[in-house]
Amino acid sequence: MLWLGDFHNAKQILSAIDRRLAKGRTGDAAPRAVISDADAFYRLRQARAQRSRMMSLILVPLTFDAPEGAASVPLPRAPRVGPAVEFAYAQQPGFGVGHAVVSLQELSGVQSAYQWYVTGIDIPAVNGRIHPHYGTFLPTRHEYVDLVAQAPLSNLELAFDVGTGTGLLAAVLVNRGVKKVVGTDIHQRAVDCANENFARLGLQEAAEAQLISMFPDGRAPLVVCNPPWLPGSAATTLDAAVYDPGSTMLLQFLNGLTDHLADDGEGWLVLSDLAELLGLRSRQLLLDAIDQAGLDVIDRLDTAPRHQRAADRSDLLHAARSREVTSLWRLRAKRPDGLQRGDGRPERRRPTD
Repeated sequence: MLWLGDFHNAKQILSAIDRRLAKGRTGDAAPRAVISDADAFYRLRQARAQRSRMMSLILVPLTFDAPEGAASVPLPRAPRVGPAVEFAYAQQPGFGVGHAVVSLQELSGVQSAYQWYVTGIDIPAVNGRIHPHYGTFLPTRHEYVDLVAQAPLSNLELAFDVGTGTGLLAAVLVNRGVKKVVGTDIHQRAVDCANENFARLGLQEAAEAQLISMFPDGRAPLVVCNPPWLPGSAATTLDAAVYDPGSTMLLQFLNGLTDHLADDGEGWLVLSDLAELLGLRSRQLLLDAIDQAGLDVIDRLDTAPRHQRAADRSDLLHAARSREVTSLWRLRAKRPDGLQRGDGRPERRRPTD
């Protein structure tokens, strides 16, 4: 439905649709059968996908006839959207010409993302703020950042950050003294975002992001990867930061790691065990993949989640989230003589904050 009336009335209708959908989710008082965590996860994803489809049915017009071609919503009481729309869509073909329509729900998300970008997110590990571009994952969970900030570093010459996103982990490594960090990503938005963040933090001489799938050329003493943590389809760019269909990126990283590690180099795999707790991937699958890639586990650093969802008992996945552990797996290529650095399956230590 293309809405041509008062903008605030459109927002009220959108809120009413959301309330009706929420009522439909909670209004069934009949007892429910006990289901597995995996089934609960899939049902939750289906419900969220249905909500997204329904909430996207209200469209509002955009025009680009404002001064200097800035976008505006030509409706009564509409907010100023020009900077946010340019922030999100400037790279789209035909941007700034004629007229367009956009989902009101998406426009609200664009405005929120723009505010995150303008304000930035304070990250103590980089002594500054990270400013995420539209379509890049917001680094609001700090436990995995703290793992990279605390893991022992034996070589400060060069590091690769595979799937760099906002460039956060690359910036952490430079802040720890690594002389050169090369980040890679398959999305141009992420590459631009990372390089902009490096410049904001004054790290542009030591860190750079490149548009590459997986590894840059050459070998490095340290290769870091924080792949999407959950197997599953990714419908949007943001989903791609959370869902890894068939654990493809995880397996590509493991299988290609030995070809990009310098002698005695380390690979750091940063991964949550939420997929294991939900029954989406087994620990044995991960251990087998590490072994088959010619890698040994030399250590594993664990930490417990500190985000709000872990303590939210109303979350359908609370049982799993409350037990989630995020780990930094320290990996090395197997020695030619067959001697391992540890048994490859270290006992899990108690999570630490």
